[in-house]
Parts: sequence; structure tokens; C-alpha cells
Amino acid sequence: MKLEQIESLMKMMSENGVGELALDVEGKYAIELRMQGAVVAAPAIVAAPAAAPVAAPVATASAAAEAPASNFDEIKSPMVGTFYAAPKPGVPNFVKVGDKVSAGQTLCIIEAMKLMNEIESDVAGTVREILVENAGPVQFGQVLFRVEAD
Repeated sequence: MKLEQIESLMKMMSENGVGELALDVEGKYAIELRMQGAVVAAPAIVAAPAAAPVAAPVATASAAAEAPASNFDEIKSPMVGTFYAAPKPGVPNFVKVGDKVSAGQTLCIIEAMKLMNEIESDVAGTVREILVENAGPVQFGQVLFRVEAD
């Protein structure tokens, strides 16, 4: 099963209010998804990081709840998973608040079903807010970053 197919399943689950989905395809693969934030079972494909990187400064929860300024672009999670701010433990984060980023630049990694998915910026600009803590869970469509476009 391809990542795009899984993302499509998660999107359909979210749009139709389905909380759980289990698939078993003739012994090829088995997958069980729960939209409450946990992917319960899936085949192991890529090893997860051994330890979580040091947490980056993040915006407060109250700031996350506030409406963004009109000139901020929101970078949202395309999937349910675990947010990682750095490519591996012990190395600098991809970005921090105040960094200039270009369109297509990697901002973070989201681990979903043991796959590491690089999340890229849609816009060139300056990172103004990081709304998720390192190694924290993220939901489909959750705002991860706010970037002030150039």
C-alpha cells in the first residue's frame, strides 16, 4: 500500500466521521487506523529514531488558538503521526522561529506508520511560529508552522 493511498484513507475517514478502519488484504498487509491520534498497527518499513531530539522552542498553546495574522501562511500536517523537528537526534533542527525559508525547503519530519515523511514549505518567507512540540503527536490538517511570506 502506498503512502498516498493511506493519506487518502485518512482524509476520507476524517471527512466522513469514521473513527476506526481496519484492512487485511489477503495476507499482503494489514493496517488498522484510529483517528483519535494513534496508528495502531502497520508493517515496519523504516526504523524510527532511537531517541527524540531536544525540543525546539514552540509557541504557547494560547498562541496556537489565536487566529493567524492575514499575512501568515499556515503549513499543515498532511497526515496523522509524530512530529520531529530535526532529521535525527543530536543534530540541529530543520528550522527555528525567525529563520528564512524557501519554497520546497524541509521544515520537519512526520513519522507515520514507521515512514519518515519530510514536510516542505509551500512558500518563501520567515518562520514566525512553530506550533508543535518535538516528538509530539499531530493530527491530519493540524497547523504545524506559520510562515510570513516574503
